[in-house]
This record gives sequence, C-alpha cells and structure tokens, in this order.
Amino acid sequence: MKKVCLLLPNGFEAVEASVFTDVFGWNRAEGNGETELITVGTRNELKCTWNLTVIPEKVISEVTVEQFDALALPGGFEEAGYYEDAYCWDVLEWIREFDRQGKIIASICVGALPLGKSGILQGRNATTYHLNNRKRQLQLASMGANVISDQPIVIDEHIMTSFNPSTAFDVAFTLLEQLTSVQNANEVRRLMGFLS
Repeated sequence: MKKVCLLLPNGFEAVEASVFTDVFGWNRAEGNGETELITVGTRNELKCTWNLTVIPEKVISEVTVEQFDALALPGGFEEAGYYEDAYCWDVLEWIREFDRQGKIIASICVGALPLGKSGILQGRNATTYHLNNRKRQLQLASMGANVISDQPIVIDEHIMTSFNPSTAFDVAFTLLEQLTSVQNANEVRRLMGFLS
C-alpha cells in the first residue's frame, strides 16, 4: 500500500487539496486500491483560503516521513495566512526530509514556494503561479529554482510543481501514475469522466 501525505498548512486552497482526496479516494474505491491518502495539518483545525474549516486526520507532530511514500502540497493565499504555516521550520524540515529520502513531492500553484523556501529546489527546474506579473515565479527564482515559466507542470526527478489551480487534477493524476501505473491512473480518469 502506497501512502500519500496531503500536507495542509492553514490558509490552503480547498480545491487544490480536494483533487488529491478525490483522485486517491476514487483509486481506493474503484482503481487498484493500492493507495491511501492521509491529511496532515499544521494545526488541529485549519481555515482554508475561502473560510472553509477543515479538521485533518493527523497533525504534523504525530507522523513521520518514513510512514509515507509521497508528499502532496496545495497552495494557498498570503491573506489567509498560508505562508505563516507553510514557512514554519517543521514544515520546511518535513519537506527537506522527503527530498533527502528521494520520495515523490507534488505541489500545486504556490505550493512550490515552501519547497523553494526549504532549499530543495536549488538548481532544479520548477514552476509556480505564473500570472499577476509573474511575481510568484520571480520569488521562486530568488530561492534558487530554475523557473520554467511556460509549462503548466514541471517534473524534475521526484519533484513536481505546477503553475495555477487549473493544473490540480493533472498533478493528482500524475502522482497516481507515479505511485501505481499509467494504466491504473487512466482507468481512474475514465471512471471519473476525464477520459471517454
């Protein structure tokens, strides 16, 4: 059984997290059933960017990187306090440890910024939110990443980044492919109506 840690900082965007819960939930029920997703919060209760309240299954202090095969990280809004949690030392160290162990890391939109802040994108290809004068991409570049500004999803070794919320389902399905197989991920895509 492959286990995915869906890491949820306060202020995360619900839609960017929900694609992981849905794709991996569908895989458990209708796909090969060989994955489990666990929501891990930075707090016992989280408020999303648009005020939805979420209670994660675990908090980061209750789990270890060794329990998981992959890390999924949604983005969020500064105004909702996303970076206050996403840039905390324990979150950054958690990200570094996933990288040290060569485990898959998948982020959506500005979820790449905590990866950059942790130092794991130094010299690696990556992307992040690309609109609004490329402010976030320039920020990611200042953290040492080689920003690929015209690709919606960038994969460099075991790290996947994307450039806006519209990429969310593609990131989740790609992560499912990496943990199971293309055939299994395509079957889940078909069952969810993404393929005919």
